[in-house]
Amino acid sequence: MTPARTAVLTLIAMIAFAANSLLCRLALRETGIDAASFTAIRLASGALVLWLIVILRGGGIRSHGSWASGLALFAYAAAFSYAYVSLPAAAGALLLFGAVQATMIGYGLAHGERFNRRQTIGLLLAAGGLVGLLLPGLSAPPLGGAVLMIGAGAAWGVYSLRGRGAANPTAVTAGNFVRALPFAAALSLLAAAHGAVDGAGAAYAVASGALASGLGYAIWYAALPGLRATSAATVQLSVPIIAALGAAAFLGEAITLRLALASVAVLGGIALVITQRRAR
Repeated sequence: MTPARTAVLTLIAMIAFAANSLLCRLALRETGIDAASFTAIRLASGALVLWLIVILRGGGIRSHGSWASGLALFAYAAAFSYAYVSLPAAAGALLLFGAVQATMIGYGLAHGERFNRRQTIGLLLAAGGLVGLLLPGLSAPPLGGAVLMIGAGAAWGVYSLRGRGAANPTAVTAGNFVRALPFAAALSLLAAAHGAVDGAGAAYAVASGALASGLGYAIWYAALPGLRATSAATVQLSVPIIAALGAAAFLGEAITLRLALASVAVLGGIALVITQRRAR
């Protein structure tokens, strides 16, 4: 793979990942769809697209994935949707990314990994940025939505840890999406009394599942062989930034000073941690 093709695929994947936040927030803010229905449609459309990609490549999905990973994927998707009922897209993307990295870093520490001084400074900086974002004030994100998004990030961190080293990540992801569907169906049944679906909301959910999630993951996995481990880790720092810019451009969200400072602290701190980890 040429460097130019790797760069293009990586950029498309990062835009797709950021688009999930924009599409979910837009659907739940501007249309009549509820969070449970959005989650179910997103997972179903993502499963369909990933399944088609695997089949077109001559594979199958029955032997890939696991129920535990499917549950973690569902927990992420459901908490993500419910968080965006009240949470601005930009703040949500930053909280999600911070929680994912905190979960994975915490796992490493719990299993004997030790940080040097630079990594410790980075960890404290990132933690301070998250605390600063959540402190009470006029520009603080809603606490309930923030807690749900942190939970979504923790679930995605668990999902990512379980999927490390997969020989066929696209097939594994497809299998996990399929296994997440019964959980999403159960949630929809529980929320049926308050559920609602309209055409626009369903279209945003399909776009989130089929394009931003399904195709987004497939494109990211295609780009990974052309990226060094450090580059693959650090390039994902762009997702909250792209989400913030997209939220300002398409959702009319203001980029507040609090959010800007928190983003610098969180993303800069995480960069200090992960670049040192990958360099070893």
